[in-house]
Amino acid sequence: MSKTAEKIYIASFITMLSLGFITSMSGVIDYKQPKTYSVLDGNLAKSFEDHYDKELPMKDIGTNVWAALDFVLFNEGRQGVKIGADGWLYSDEEFKPDPTGPHNLSDNLNTIEGVRNELAKHNIKLVMAIVPAKARLYPEHIGNNRASPIHADLYQQFHKAMDRDEIIAPDLLTALESAKSQGQVFLRTDTHWTPMGADIAAKRLSAAVAHNFVLPGEPQKYVTSVDKTEPYHGDLTRFIPLDPLFETLMPRPDDLQKRNTAAASQTEGADALFAENNISVALVGTSYSANPNWNFEGALREHLQHDLGNYAEDGRGPVLPMLKYLQSDDFKNTPPQVVIWEFPERYLPMPNDLSEFDQEWVARLKDLGDEQNLALTGNR
Repeated sequence: MSKTAEKIYIASFITMLSLGFITSMSGVIDYKQPKTYSVLDGNLAKSFEDHYDKELPMKDIGTNVWAALDFVLFNEGRQGVKIGADGWLYSDEEFKPDPTGPHNLSDNLNTIEGVRNELAKHNIKLVMAIVPAKARLYPEHIGNNRASPIHADLYQQFHKAMDRDEIIAPDLLTALESAKSQGQVFLRTDTHWTPMGADIAAKRLSAAVAHNFVLPGEPQKYVTSVDKTEPYHGDLTRFIPLDPLFETLMPRPDDLQKRNTAAASQTEGADALFAENNISVALVGTSYSANPNWNFEGALREHLQHDLGNYAEDGRGPVLPMLKYLQSDDFKNTPPQVVIWEFPERYLPMPNDLSEFDQEWVARLKDLGDEQNLALTGNR
């Protein structure tokens, strides 16, 4: 921080305290006690507290002011976001180091291999949809942010591990990079891909499925329609709490053109009934798959020309939804032929809280003695 910035920051801090004190006193002076009250049961204190909160919204004002100072002086937001150049925002999970990262990476690779083996017991094939980091796709906008060493070649490590374990994992990075000239494949203010990016990924995955498997049943036609474009404030803007006082400082919203996919009219009747009872593909993953804003599920249907079951979940990461699916009645009673596991690369070195599952079952699934996965991370 320069001397000038330090002085501005200190002056702003003193001003903020002074304004808070003055406003607090006026709020206290204006207080009128209720006609009936009891000191013993706390009613009077509760009455004063409610009045104080109503007349003195200093918490929200203070949040806005300090967020504005951090944003303007230091180009920083709250924990959770990295502010890049040109109004681009990135999840800090793509940059921050984690001393437990190598262990988590090995642990998650063991889990993936265990899932593959569990599916193989039921003659189900696993296809990994490894979502590249936004910072990897758009490094030209990261500004002064630099990823920690564990993230440098994480995408390549992930694919090497899948190749070694003979798990199908088409290269989504190359496909998405090639499509950048046609439009944005990731949102500028959000963690996620755009509907266009989701469609590019779905097309590449569907081609890999078609190349390796023959899905049962007749192909079905799905049609995607494009809705109007609307302003969209991405999830990463929540970590820059400038609204409402300093809303004009916020990065401009994205332009989100939503898409919707539905079965064509030809699939009605007997074909539609067949489709409902013969879903041969299951999709498991994160909000990249679960959130309808991106239409990833619909794009997969269109390019696979088959229906699918979507078991992805928001806010749970990629591992928990998969373990939950493996223990579900749907998996036991109507197993698919192919499982597509959408797995963002940034989650590979992150820990998972698996306490909701039977720990003996989790340990068996992980197969922690896998020497190949340990060798990949250098932890021999």
